[in-house]
Amino acid sequence: MSDFGDPDWTSMRRNDMIRAAPSQIPEPSMKILEIREVTKPIRSAIRNAYIDFSKMTLSLVAVVTDQMRDGRPVIGYGFNSNGRYGQGALMRERFIPRLLEAEPATLLDERGELDPHRAWAAMMTNEKPGGHGERSVAVGTIDMALWDAVAKAEGKPLYRLLAERYGDGVPKREVFVYAAGGYYWPGQGIDGLVREMQGYLDRGYSVVKQKIGGASLDDDRRRIEAVLKLLRPGQSLAVDANGRFDLATGIAYAKMLSDYDLFWYEEIGDPLDYALQAEMARHYDGPMATGENLFSMQDARNLIRYGGLRPDRDWLQFDCALSYGLVEYLRTLDMLKAHGWSPSRCIPHGGHQMSLAIAAGLGLGGNESYPDLFQPYGGFPDGVKVVDGRVTLPELPGIGFEGKADLHAEMRALAS
Repeated sequence: MSDFGDPDWTSMRRNDMIRAAPSQIPEPSMKILEIREVTKPIRSAIRNAYIDFSKMTLSLVAVVTDQMRDGRPVIGYGFNSNGRYGQGALMRERFIPRLLEAEPATLLDERGELDPHRAWAAMMTNEKPGGHGERSVAVGTIDMALWDAVAKAEGKPLYRLLAERYGDGVPKREVFVYAAGGYYWPGQGIDGLVREMQGYLDRGYSVVKQKIGGASLDDDRRRIEAVLKLLRPGQSLAVDANGRFDLATGIAYAKMLSDYDLFWYEEIGDPLDYALQAEMARHYDGPMATGENLFSMQDARNLIRYGGLRPDRDWLQFDCALSYGLVEYLRTLDMLKAHGWSPSRCIPHGGHQMSLAIAAGLGLGGNESYPDLFQPYGGFPDGVKVVDGRVTLPELPGIGFEGKADLHAEMRALAS
C-alpha cells in the first residue's frame, strides 16, 4: 500500500497476476494470435500555442484473436490520440512481446474470456512506477484494441458492456460532444476562423473550442470576440492555451477572459505545475479544464489533491488512449469518486470513439470531437448526427469503428 492507502503499481500487477493463475480459470476459449501495429501520419498545417502538427503521427494496432463472430474473425483495433506521436518502437520491443509470450490462460477471466485487466498486468511486468509520458501511450493503444475485441466477442457495443460491468447497467447512449478547432492556420485570419466555427454550429454543435496563446493577447481577444458574435442562446465558446502560459500570462489572460461567459479556460500552464493551477482559481471564477496531459491515476490524483480544482464547476480531460488505457482510467474514476468528484465532470480529450463509449457506459460528462481534423481517426460512425450538441451512439459491436467506412478501411488494411 502507498502512504495514502492506495495500492501501488507493483501490488496491482502482482495481485492481477495471482488472480490470473491458470489453475483458477478454465481452459482458454479466447486467445490472441497476433498483434499488428503501424505508424500512420495525421499531419496538418495547423498549430496551437505549443506545437505544430506538420509531422504528427499515431500508432494503429490490430489484436487478432482466434474467435469467430457472425462468420468473421474477432479483431480488436486501437489507436492513440493526436498530440502524442506513434509509439511503435515501444510496442514492438516490450509490450507486444509480453502479451504474446504470456501463458494464454493468464490473460483470461474466470469464464475463459480475454481479460483486459490481466493483459494490462502482463504488459506492465518489469515496468517501474513513474515516467508515464510515452509508454502510457503504447499501453493505452493496445488496451483500446483489447477492449474492442472483448466487446466484439460478446456481440455488444463497448458502452453496453461497460455499463453492465462497471456502471449502473443502463448506458446513456445520448452523449454531449463539443467541436474542437480554432487552431492557428497559415493565412486563415479572423474571417477564416469565423467560417470554421460557423460550420461547426451549423452541424449541430452547441459548444465550440478555439486555441489561444499562439498570438498576442490583443489578437486573441479579437479572435474570441469574433466567434462570440456567432453564438445564439444555448451556445458557448471554450478556449485552450495548451499549457503555454506562465503564471503572470495566465493571470493576464484570466483578466481578459473574465469579460466573457466562457464554457471553460483550458490547460493554462504546464500540466504538472499544480501550484500554478491552484493559484489560477484565485484569479478566474469561471470554469477551468485540464488533465489531458496527465497519463496515470497517480498524476491525476496529484492534480485533484494539489491543483485547486473545484468540483462544482471545473472539468477533467484525462484521455484513456494516452494514459495506459481503460484499465487505468477505471482506477482514475475510482480515485475521483473517493475525492468527491462525479464522473460527469470528466470530458475526455482526444475526439475518439473509445472515450465516447466510456462516456455512454460510465456516465461521463461528454466527449471532445474533431469534426474536420485528424481524419479518418476522429469523428463518429457514418450517419451519426450532432443534434443540439449531442450524439446518439448506434448499436454497433465493440467500439464501433466498423461503422466509419474510411476508418475501417485503414484498420482492415492492417489486419488483412
